[in-house]
Amino acid sequence: MEEKKSSSSISDAGAWSINIISSIGIIMANKQLMSPTALHFTFATTLTGLHFCVTALVGLVSNASGYSVSKHVPMWELIWFSIVANVSVTGMNLSLMLNSVGFYQISKLSMIPVVCVMEWMVHGKQYSRQVKIAVFVVVVGVGVCTVTDVKVTANGFISAAVAIFSSSLQQISIGSLQTKYSIGSFELLSKTAPIQALSLLVTGPFVDYCLTGKLVSDYAFSPAAFIFIIVSCGLAVFCNVSQYLCIGRFSAVSFQVLGHMKTVCVLILGWILFDSQLTLKNIIGMGVAVAGMVVYSWAVEADKQIKSNNTQIFIQPDKEDAPLIKHIQLVQSKV
Repeated sequence: MEEKKSSSSISDAGAWSINIISSIGIIMANKQLMSPTALHFTFATTLTGLHFCVTALVGLVSNASGYSVSKHVPMWELIWFSIVANVSVTGMNLSLMLNSVGFYQISKLSMIPVVCVMEWMVHGKQYSRQVKIAVFVVVVGVGVCTVTDVKVTANGFISAAVAIFSSSLQQISIGSLQTKYSIGSFELLSKTAPIQALSLLVTGPFVDYCLTGKLVSDYAFSPAAFIFIIVSCGLAVFCNVSQYLCIGRFSAVSFQVLGHMKTVCVLILGWILFDSQLTLKNIIGMGVAVAGMVVYSWAVEADKQIKSNNTQIFIQPDKEDAPLIKHIQLVQSKV
């Protein structure tokens, strides 16, 4: 039992590590790709379509080689999920364009309580006081180290609200679909990726034109741009797969809370690699956020242990009480 638990913990840590490394890597690659002082490829929605195109190709090869087994999921659920995921991508891009960086960060932070409320409403999930406190500490810490100016317009607020709702719904739906159809994370991703790739590659250039006023067909591709697009797409495969793995193994709330470790890492790497300013406020905020993540992990494990003990007590009554329980069951059967 201990060996199985240790193996599961190693797998969990591996899934988180892959997600954090690939997410940070893709942020750094996209920063170089989209920066006005570098390659200036500003077509984020089209790039996301390319990410899912490569992911779909990997899934197709995996299924053809027999590495993964395809399970049936109704097409209408796959289309519905893809629409929600695409709205999330578009909403986030619009929110970043229309709002200040400060409000964009706040909107991303608000996904944690929104996911909590949605999981409570949809699945009836309850959270202990320790978990709630830890979530609050993480939100405060990340807010302190990332939020700067906060300016918002009516259109920006609407786009942020749509992005928050659709992104939260997407993350909850990943876990729900995996549980409902007993399907693995990679199998589910291989089914949804082609739909998302096709729809984003068709609509992406129009969305990007509305956001930037430029057509992707007018972009002067260079060998460096091709290399960074390929690197970005490769990292996106690991990022997408690990996201499905993490949400399948944990919960949407845990993915959001511990996922903010990526924010802390990006700030540190930005300071090391890109000469970004790292102030005392950033350092204090990162310290508070990391402390909150540690407390959250401890609180979740404590809740699991309590539920496990309660289940064992319920299933395995004390030996001294066994005759009494049998007597009660005998009386009930006669009645």
